[in-house]
Amino acid sequence: MKNLVSLALFIGLVLGGGTAIGYLTAPGEWYAELNKPAFNPPNWIFGPVWTTIYILIGVAGWRIWHKDRGSLAMKLWWAQLVLNFLWSPAFFSLHQIALALAIILPLLAVILAFIATSRKIDRLAALLFVPYAAWVSFASLLNASILALN
Repeated sequence: MKNLVSLALFIGLVLGGGTAIGYLTAPGEWYAELNKPAFNPPNWIFGPVWTTIYILIGVAGWRIWHKDRGSLAMKLWWAQLVLNFLWSPAFFSLHQIALALAIILPLLAVILAFIATSRKIDRLAALLFVPYAAWVSFASLLNASILALN
């Protein structure tokens, strides 16, 4: 039971935090007026994708926390969460596309470092971050493209 509570707390922290930030920094008129690349996905796709990814992030963090709370992987997990939660305010609230790019690129590096380091502790935790790495790679390209077009 104790494990389920800690799992719920991890998922709640990530999903709740991500949802709150998404709600507070929802794309508005400014974003709608930006020039975007042809590969820009429709807005409706972001909610389901991020919900799924946030759940995977929570489970991965919980698994590492259970196995080695003081590990580099756990420190990287916290670092990616901070960077993740900083990106939306930088992009959507501050309208700072370059700053957002300066956040998302280190975020991608931290995600990849988490995958590499957590693999030694818990292979499943590392695998749970692979879709996250793929999505943030795509989001980095999208961010850079929007910066170039605007």
